[in-house]
Amino acid sequence: MQYFDTHAHLGLIVDDPIEQLIVIQEARQVCVNRIVSICNSLHDFAQVYENLKSASNVYHSVGVSPSEVQNPGKGWLQLIEQSVQYPRVVAIGEIGLDYYRKFGDKKSQIELFITQLDIATKLNLPVIIHNRDAGHDVLDILRDRLPPKGGVLHCYSEDGAYAQKALDLNLFFSFAGNLTYKNAKNLHETISVLPVDRILIESESPFMVPADYRGKRNMPKYLPITARYMANMIDMEEDALAAQLWENSCKFFGLPNE
Repeated sequence: MQYFDTHAHLGLIVDDPIEQLIVIQEARQVCVNRIVSICNSLHDFAQVYENLKSASNVYHSVGVSPSEVQNPGKGWLQLIEQSVQYPRVVAIGEIGLDYYRKFGDKKSQIELFITQLDIATKLNLPVIIHNRDAGHDVLDILRDRLPPKGGVLHCYSEDGAYAQKALDLNLFFSFAGNLTYKNAKNLHETISVLPVDRILIESESPFMVPADYRGKRNMPKYLPITARYMANMIDMEEDALAAQLWENSCKFFGLPNE
């Protein structure tokens, strides 16, 4: 049995490269054998990538999140195109819309989102999508601009009705530790109606720690706890679910299933 953590902000968990590698080793001890390190900011992508270069089981995304809309950096478009040439860069992300924290204005966020969707199409890569209080606009934009390689609605936060609409697109749905929260009724509803071949799992480290570890900093090593909870919710054996999630993740990121 093995797990694929499709979304971890390894650069935010610890600053020291040695500690980052220890986090990865601890994850492997509980069968989290692949991790996608999510770009926190283009300003620090190169350093995080360099820190993790020796970890062959860690893959990377690169992009400008909504939080960076007011300061993506000089030449950010060219930097993304250069960065995807690095080994093990497998996606553009995370990108999307966040109306909760009101980063910049909506128009600027939408322009940034669309530009990066078009970059992903040009580079033939999937996208990792952030959506907070912007579900209507996210879905409308994706209907017109979703890249051929598709996307994942990461740390899914909408309800089952929204998921049914999104299923018409080439999208996966990724669940984090908040699936284990008793009050996350919308997530419990959604996981029960989704086809299992459209589901991914993520730690969203250092955020969204599973309920058993509330109050602690989240780590990829806690991912199996969320997986066990998910297996119980959809009445599926844990090893069978782990195998399906692994297959889904490899398919989404275009990686060998081994």
